[in-house]
Parts: sequence; structure tokens; C-alpha cells
Amino acid sequence: MKATHTPRTARRGRRIRSAAALAGASAMLLTACGSQESGPPTLTWYINPDDGGQAEIAEQCSAASDGKYKIETSLLPRDASSQREQLARRLAAGDTSMDIMSLDPPFVPELAEPGFLAKPPADVVERTTADTLEGPLEGAKWNGEVVAVPFWANTQLLWYRESVAEAAGLDMSKPVTWDQIIDAARTQDKYLGVQGTQAESMTVWVNGLVASAGGEIITAGEEGQDADITLDTKAGEKAADIVGTIGKEGLGGPGLPTQDENSSMIQFQGDKGSFMVNWPFVWAASNGAVEEGSLDKAVVDDIGWAQWPRVNADTPSAPPLGGINIGVGADSQNQELAWEAVECIVTPEHQSQYFATNGNPPSSAKAFDDAAVREAYPQAPVIRESLDNAAPRPQTPYYNEISTAIQQEWTPPQSVNENTPKETTAFIEQVLKGDALL
Repeated sequence: MKATHTPRTARRGRRIRSAAALAGASAMLLTACGSQESGPPTLTWYINPDDGGQAEIAEQCSAASDGKYKIETSLLPRDASSQREQLARRLAAGDTSMDIMSLDPPFVPELAEPGFLAKPPADVVERTTADTLEGPLEGAKWNGEVVAVPFWANTQLLWYRESVAEAAGLDMSKPVTWDQIIDAARTQDKYLGVQGTQAESMTVWVNGLVASAGGEIITAGEEGQDADITLDTKAGEKAADIVGTIGKEGLGGPGLPTQDENSSMIQFQGDKGSFMVNWPFVWAASNGAVEEGSLDKAVVDDIGWAQWPRVNADTPSAPPLGGINIGVGADSQNQELAWEAVECIVTPEHQSQYFATNGNPPSSAKAFDDAAVREAYPQAPVIRESLDNAAPRPQTPYYNEISTAIQQEWTPPQSVNENTPKETTAFIEQVLKGDALL
């Protein structure tokens, strides 16, 4: 590992000052620390929106504690950037209610670097990560150490209409490439399901392409502002070629510049659907639409799934990694109980339950063996394999700056060309040095 150019204390100060500025703008977010009510201590768990699965687990773990604690959930905003902003503001302001937090993997370095996250006890790490899949485990680390506990993991699959793949002559029992599915969309006059809107989904797509081509957007992320931006490479050029081709040729459909995960799924379900990269929620959503009567069952019967497309035919893909890690706030007054609760939350049994009921895949290998999981998600074995190969997004305390810069430079997709990786690299370097604004 390279030596840090900026002293840790200075870096820590910058991050705290940055987050403290956010805190000053929203002091009202602080939870009042009044007198403790009678009964067991209440642990607040800040959760991302779901279908009620985390609240159910909170109730189950509260009951299982035999009166030692009670978990109360607090809902974070729906979009990732707003979640990050609220968490950073509260943590920077020393909010003592930050007992347990559901954290998107890219948030982990930014919150761990300034010391906002309590360090997990070694025995807790050992017990909770004993059978964690490789991809999710890497997404819970910072500077080589586990700083949060993996809960559920997420990865994208290649979803396809079997009828279109057959008509295009593709053998989906074997890995396929981006070039192959682009050509199939052309010849079959169909649309590819990709996310072209200026949002986090664009960073997810770009990072997946670059990683699958054997590259990285950033290296030595622990260097902070002095990290190396390595997007201007052959891997970056190939990623730009794929995004630009789909955009310029209209292969993503007329709504590509504003298309997110949900809208690309709806397009995929239509007459022009062919291939789509998207998260496992697609399966439950499609079957739910059939039950509601808004989608013909024949469409679901025509859906297949496979590993994320390869960029190079002879190199396995590195699919996008998502999910949620569980962290404990450094200023929590209930850290010992919080870690005990975290152990309960992330058991393989709860991960299986959460997948089967809410559609969010486990980070635990054992959880994939649950019969209810395999019944609800026949693609569970492919998801598990994908999670082992998945690549995290850039791990750096400056992830927000890097992601926002990519979103700006790589949208709309039809504007992406061979110069985009070089221009993005220069822009990110200027932003990190304070010479350019997002």
C-alpha cells in the first residue's frame, strides 16, 4: 500500500469540517436526548426504505433480547444521496441516537475515515462474517479492516427475453458479451435495458464496465485527495465505447437519458424488450405485476437470467455490487447493546427471511441454501455466484465527489465518446484539488 501523502489528522479534519458544515445546516435533525423512559433501552436503527422487512427483523430481535433492548426503526430518504446527506449531518453533529445504521457500501469509507463509525469488536466481526461472500465483505472494509457488518448484498444480473435471445442465435448457457447483446438488439430491432439517467445508476454502470474490462476508476483510494484517478485507460475507453454506442444508436430506447432501474424494467417487459442489466427486484416486481393483472404471464415465462455481460470475451465480468452494511455510530451511548443487536439482525436466518420476503439477497453463503429463498428466487444460485465476482464502486472518502463527476460527464449517454474518460479524469482531479465545482 502506498504511503499517505496527506497526514491522517489533516484528512480527518477536512472530512469533519465538511460534514460539520452539513450539520450546521440541519441542526434540527438531532434527536433530543431527554430522560430515559422506563423499560429496556431503546436502540434507534436508521433504515433505508424497503417492504417492511427491516422493521420486522427489529421486532424479532427486540423480542429475542429478553428485555435487554428494544429496536426502533427510523426511515431514511429513498434516494441514496439524500440518505448519505442525512447520515453525515447527524454523525458529524454528534447525534447520540445513531445506534444502528443501514449503510450503502459507498458510504462506508466517507463515514469511517473521520471516525464517525464505531469499530466493530473483533469477536463480532469473526462471528458475523464467517461465511460472508467475497464481494459483500470487501464492500464493508476500509483501509483493509472491516468497519461495518455485511447485512444484505445486491448485484445486477443480465435479464433477457428468451425468445429474443433464441431469434438472435445466442446460447445463453454460455457467457455473452456487451458486443453480442448490442448486436442482437440491432438485428432484432429491440431495446437494451440500461440506466442512462444522471444518477447513481450511471456510476454503477460505468464502474461495472471498467471493472469488467480489468480496470479501476480510482486506485489508492485511501490517499483521499491525492488518490490516482485511473479512468483514462483502455478499460475506460471500452466502457465509453459501449455507453456511447448504445446512446448514439438509440439502442436504449427513446427514454434512455432519463431512464432509471424501474423505467428500464418496464421497457424490458414491453414488446421492444430484449436484454437488460438490473437488480434482482425485477423478478418479484414482474411476478407482482402478473398478480395485479398489469402484465401478461407470458412475459414472465419468457424471462431468463444470466451473469452480467462480459466486456472482453475471455475475461469474466465484474458485476456491480450493492446492498446494505450495518454500522454503529461512534457517539452512540449504547454501543455494546447495539453490536449485540447487529449480530441478531444479520444472522443467516434473518438474511434468508429478508430475501424471501423483501427481495434483497443475502451476504451470507449459508442463507442461499434456505428452501424459501430458492422457491421465491430460482435465480438465487446465479446471484450468489455474481456476488462472489462483484466489484465495489470506488472506495474513497471522496466517493460523492467522484460519483457526481461521473454522472455529469457520462450523461446523456449519446454524448459519451472516446474523449470522455480523459475529460472525466481531468475533471475529477480538479474537483478533488478544489479547482473545479460540481
